[in-house]
Amino acid sequence: MAFDMMGMMAKAKELQEKMQQAQSQLQHITATGEAGGGLVKATANGQRQLVKLDIDPSLLTPEDRDMLPDLLVAAANKALEAAAELAKQEMQRQTSGLLPNIPGFDLSSFGG
Repeated sequence: MAFDMMGMMAKAKELQEKMQQAQSQLQHITATGEAGGGLVKATANGQRQLVKLDIDPSLLTPEDRDMLPDLLVAAANKALEAAAELAKQEMQRQTSGLLPNIPGFDLSSFGG
């Protein structure tokens, strides 16, 4: 019985190390979301942080003043959703074989 417990403890330690390693890699994963036909682009990383915004200069006019915030929000949300999905995939890849497939257990919650 003690051997099984030791094995479980070793597996838990290995899992913890792999998850920490995967989390540190999430800052290098990026995804970009676009809005307004590509006039606004937002880039987020796997730690759910917005890291870059690109706004086409043609939108920086008084006429587009009311539309710009909506485009920024839309692009940022698309980027954050895509980055969260990439982070989830990376966490699954890094911990493959270490975790049982538990319904409802979402690895993306460990991303940030």
